[in-house]
Parts: sequence; structure tokens; C-alpha cells
Amino acid sequence: MKKPTTYKPKKIGQTLFKDVANLIDEARKTVAYTVNAALTYMYWKIGIRINEEILQHERAEYGSQIVAVLGQQLQNAYGRGFEEKNLRRMMRFATVFQDEAIVASLMRQLSWTHLIILLPLKDNLQRDFYVEMCKMERWSVRTLRKKN
Repeated sequence: MKKPTTYKPKKIGQTLFKDVANLIDEARKTVAYTVNAALTYMYWKIGIRINEEILQHERAEYGSQIVAVLGQQLQNAYGRGFEEKNLRRMMRFATVFQDEAIVASLMRQLSWTHLIILLPLKDNLQRDFYVEMCKMERWSVRTLRKKN
């Protein structure tokens, strides 16, 4: 009877490990990118929908109550990511970036966390500058916080 060949991980395994690890890393990056883009677009659509509801039929005066109640309901159903504070961010996002084409570009290049940092900026020129720098220089969230 012939003895089975002994596996030698140092010779064969390193290349195989690196190749498989690269496949895993690339797939994870693709999934993270896809999830971020989908969530960012969803947040924008939620912001638009809430803004429309509040402004419709002169509801602006008690709009904060609508957002608070909706936030509580969504938080109970979906978790903390949909609490009132985050709904207000989504509303601000939809107000600041009204053009869907711009949002489509942003969601492919910046994370939601990048956008949260940029939303409070009042000056459109300043915000646009930071958006472009994040895109061109591929700034991380940490870098954006330092530069902002």
C-alpha cells in the first residue's frame, strides 16, 4: 500500500493562502461598498420622504412631533440607527443634497460617516471642498475629522 503524500504548507500553502486571502479581502470590500451605497441611498430617500410629509399640508409647526414619534416607532422596529437624531441627519442630508445624481456619486465614493461629518457645515463652498478632497485624496473619516 502506498503512503499518502505529506502536505507541506510552507512550499505550497503560502501562495494558495495569499490568493485565497486576496479573494476574501476583495469580496469583503465589495460587500462593504455595496452595503454603504445602499444604506446611503436609503437614508437619502427616508430624508426626502420625511421632509415631504412634514412640509405637506402645513405640518411644519408640529413636524418635530412627527419625527420624534416616527423615530421611536422605527427604533423599536429596527434599532438605534433610526432614532430621532439619525432621522434628522437623513432629513438634513436630503435637504443639503437635493439632486439624486449628486447623491449617486457621493454614495459611491464616501461613507455615510463622511457625510455625517460634512452635513453640519453651513458654507456650501466649504462642504464641496471637503467632499472633493475626500474623493480625490481618498481621505479616511479620521483624516476628514482632523482637516475639518
